Amino acid sequence: MDFGVVLQTDPPADEVVRLMAAAEREGFGYGWTFDSCVLWQEPFVIYSRILAATSTMVVGPMVTSPGPRDWSVTASLFATLNDMFGNRTICGIGRGDSAHRVVGKPPSTLATLRESMHVIKELAEGREAILGDTPVRIPWIRDGRLEMWMAGYGPKALKLVGEQADGFILQTADPAIARWTIGSVRTAAREAGRDPAGITICVAAPAYVGTDLPHQREQLRWFGGMVGNHVADLVARYGDAGTVPRELTDYIAGRQGYDYAHHGRSGNPSTDFVPDEIVDRFCLLGPAAAHRERLAELADLGVHQFAVYLMHDQREETLRAYGKEVIAELAH
Repeated sequence: MDFGVVLQTDPPADEVVRLMAAAEREGFGYGWTFDSCVLWQEPFVIYSRILAATSTMVVGPMVTSPGPRDWSVTASLFATLNDMFGNRTICGIGRGDSAHRVVGKPPSTLATLRESMHVIKELAEGREAILGDTPVRIPWIRDGRLEMWMAGYGPKALKLVGEQADGFILQTADPAIARWTIGSVRTAAREAGRDPAGITICVAAPAYVGTDLPHQREQLRWFGGMVGNHVADLVARYGDAGTVPRELTDYIAGRQGYDYAHHGRSGNPSTDFVPDEIVDRFCLLGPAAAHRERLAELADLGVHQFAVYLMHDQREETLRAYGKEVIAELAH
């Protein structure tokens, strides 16, 4: 299993760069960030610094979306970094949550997401794509490479992952949800004539190594609220008795709205509805042995990478614990 780390681009940017370099020293091969440039600093500027401060780490957003930037700009950003640092970027992408909603826009449609994934990949790898009605090619790209990993939860999104994406990002570490979503992606890939084994599976969730479970739960409860934003969209679309697993939908019954001013942060007051059971299922808590046990279960389901959200009060301690007690045992 490969390992990644996910950070928010809070100022100062030097601290983000420092933590990414520390993560690489502990054995993390991927450095991801949020991409919501009203709430946090612009990530692509910081990626250049991260890539310069590391030697092999692959860097990208978890996740960007079709809305904030023209697709030619997004492709050129990735291609420029790849030209500078040797194809060490990756594009995690989804319909959009905070980056859209804080500026008054809804998430993108799946049709728009499908088109954007195609155009961004084609342009970033030096091929011609149709942007609007105009054929466009970035002429200076040579030997460019950009994998597109798509995040999603619902049946139609998972079908799109299987049909088109290079990888699948599941933002919860619940094995029951992983089993259903990964199975849906693989079925869609087979039906589209693709090899399901060629789609990389990434599970992303907060991890906190320690023994004070009540404190850990309070530090990580924000994650259930973040996932709940997407689940609320699913319930609105499919109902709470549809094809989406109840493990994913039941807990949002008490959700009363969401304040993006606290998005992705410990102590988020909009996440009081998230019960301890959801924190325990969606996140990795407890001593390192408990983390290894859950990750082994996820690996058996076909997960290739676990990406650690580090939004809590023991970031560096968790990095070190993972390096010494988890990655050393499970990485390959």
